Amino acid sequence: MSDEQQIRTLIQAWTAAAHDGDLDTVLADHSPDIVMFDVALPNEGVRGIEAYRDTWPPFFQWQASGAVFQIESLDVTAGAEVAFAYALLRCGTPADFARDPAQRLRLTLGLRKIEGRWTVTHEHHSFPDLTPADTATATDPAARS
Repeated sequence: MSDEQQIRTLIQAWTAAAHDGDLDTVLADHSPDIVMFDVALPNEGVRGIEAYRDTWPPFFQWQASGAVFQIESLDVTAGAEVAFAYALLRCGTPADFARDPAQRLRLTLGLRKIEGRWTVTHEHHSFPDLTPADTATATDPAARS
């Protein structure tokens, strides 16, 4: 199996585990020193596998309420020892999709090949900011910096 296919398989298994509430599989291919920037707080992200583990129970509870977590598109770039992947996922409840059918979660992963195995070392989740910009910010580029 190619490196790209190994990474795709890892991400697909992680996504299914996240949806199913399978914490062991969610954690399985993550580095002990994982850094994750999530939609939820804290703004500075979480660092380390223990802190990463602690973020999942509320998500699993939300998933159990009827939410979906499905890969819609996935791109992988793999080198010999480092890789990255980015994806769009359907992530939301039926009410979320009724309100905004185009809503997608953006996922970016950084991976390293450690002892012959691909390992997630960085994870970033985000949704687009749909907050309407005020007129000054929208028309004055200096106000956005």
